[in-house]
Amino acid sequence: MNKITNVTIAGLGGQGVLKASDILTAAVFSSGCDIKKSEVHGMSQRGGSVSSDIRFGAKVLSPMIPRGTADYLVVLTEDQVDNNIDTLREGGTLIKPDTIDSEKLTNKRSINVALLGVLSKHLDIAESCWHEAIRNHLPEKLFDVNIEAFNLGRR
Repeated sequence: MNKITNVTIAGLGGQGVLKASDILTAAVFSSGCDIKKSEVHGMSQRGGSVSSDIRFGAKVLSPMIPRGTADYLVVLTEDQVDNNIDTLREGGTLIKPDTIDSEKLTNKRSINVALLGVLSKHLDIAESCWHEAIRNHLPEKLFDVNIEAFNLGRR
């Protein structure tokens, strides 16, 4: 991965934006890339907007993604698309919650991990790195349901 890849994850407080960014960061790091991450919490404790920028590649100097340069925008709720679409570069990939059939999720709160599964199809990161990151960032009792959600996103 010689080029820098820019990913923004956005949603509302309590939806798992920061947990998703932690999992992505861990998966990327274990694949051997340099990585930087930043977070904007806003009024997240009250259900407000939350976003996280993740940048990775051979050498990353800044954690912030300049507007209009994100390669991927992952939103955990539809109403955050308009708030964050200006981060996405022309030709970038928007990953929205309607990408997942939520009826197939055993635990609806796993939408963040399911959307990481969708994102994972676009990134050159071994599936084992993703599984390890999920295991290390979630309680053991939630591992199986989240792996199921991740695999749903990958399909």
